[in-house]
Amino acid sequence: MAAISRTYSALVYAMAFIAGATLVWLMISTIISVMMRNLALQPPAWLFTSAEYGILYMTMLGAPWLVREKGHVHIELVTAALPEGLRRVLSRLVALACVAVCLILFWKGVELVQTNIARGDFDTRAYYFPRWILTIAFPLSFGLMAIEFVRFVFGSDLMHTGEAGIHE
Repeated sequence: MAAISRTYSALVYAMAFIAGATLVWLMISTIISVMMRNLALQPPAWLFTSAEYGILYMTMLGAPWLVREKGHVHIELVTAALPEGLRRVLSRLVALACVAVCLILFWKGVELVQTNIARGDFDTRAYYFPRWILTIAFPLSFGLMAIEFVRFVFGSDLMHTGEAGIHE
């Protein structure tokens, strides 16, 4: 079981690393595009397309790690005012609702990928490749986010600290 846990954690961190590298690429591609336009040059179409795909992949691949690190935005005004026991129950219920939403989006993502494969859909902008390469990020990300939220439902750690305000 420990080997599975380590492998899973390595996957989540590898996806976060790829998301971070993609953010760097977005910065570089934007700078290149602006510089080329300022020099009266037309940036290549693949530069825009790679940035568009990068935004999708960065968001999807980084999301499970963000859940693990409690990095998603949530407001703790209500939970801070609750007694400890009630706060724990509410936090677990919120995490359970997040699991349900992620599982629905996971399933819809699987259906989307299957549809893309069955119809042979291709993305035909600057690149010409199977659309499932884009949409596979949805079930992967939402499936892993569901697992991460399950950890808050059944684990000892809670999503909500019970302290309102900014925590660094």
